Amino acid sequence: MIIKIGKTSGFCYGVKNAVENAEKELNNSSETIYCLGELVHNKDVIDKLQQKGLKIIESIEEAKGKTIIRSHGIEKEIYKKAKQNNIDLIDLTCPIVLKIHKTVQEYSKKNYYIFLIGINKHPETIGTYSFCGENSTIISNIDDINKAIENFEKSKLKNLLVISQTTYSLKLFEEIVEQIKQKIPNTVNIEIKNTICLSTENRQKETEKLSKEVELIIIVGGKNSSNSIKLYEIALRNCKNAIFIQNKNDIKKEEILKYEKIGIMAGSSTPEKVIKEIIELLHKGG
Repeated sequence: MIIKIGKTSGFCYGVKNAVENAEKELNNSSETIYCLGELVHNKDVIDKLQQKGLKIIESIEEAKGKTIIRSHGIEKEIYKKAKQNNIDLIDLTCPIVLKIHKTVQEYSKKNYYIFLIGINKHPETIGTYSFCGENSTIISNIDDINKAIENFEKSKLKNLLVISQTTYSLKLFEEIVEQIKQKIPNTVNIEIKNTICLSTENRQKETEKLSKEVELIIIVGGKNSSNSIKLYEIALRNCKNAIFIQNKNDIKKEEILKYEKIGIMAGSSTPEKVIKEIIELLHKGG
């Protein structure tokens, strides 16, 4: 059996930073530390942090002490609520996401309408959208373009910023941007910012390549991980035998070991330990 592992698999900088700093806080504190939503979208990571004492909460009103802001970021209003309630925030938002928050605020002040390309229910998109101001629309897919343009035209603004969620599909982002360019009049000043992070972009490109070279490709990631879902969609387009798992417990060895050439790619929230355990299981079985 030949196993090809994606070189870009595993933690990206933002996730690594969030997990390491959360662990430091937990190790150095005797009090409960809260986290507003899941720190990252990976069950194995969250289970480990909860065992160390992290308490996941769904609203800032539930916080009774130090509270971590997850890597995806939060809505603008939550910062104000935390301050009003004297909650000490530990901001572990991905630096790239924070930069996007700053960018959309600046462009909003310069009278730009903002198209935010991203999954509308994803916490990163929800957080970023709160910094965009009232002249903005989320575009989750191609079907949303016409409504977004209609909203833009109603605003009477002449400047348009198109920006993206960091873990969005690069292919779909490019398709949406192309359609926007075709449908917006030449009199409009359009600025396009591809803010899909380099780690996500490289991972998607490598998945595209790897999925064409193997008989079976295994995507490892949290079931609610946006970037992992995108990898699975890419893999499925290029390899008829593609599976999406969270860890080694999801593997049905009898179905997998019939393949001679297997590829493994993991999302940005997947720990190296989880990837290694899957490789070891396949080697033992093979």
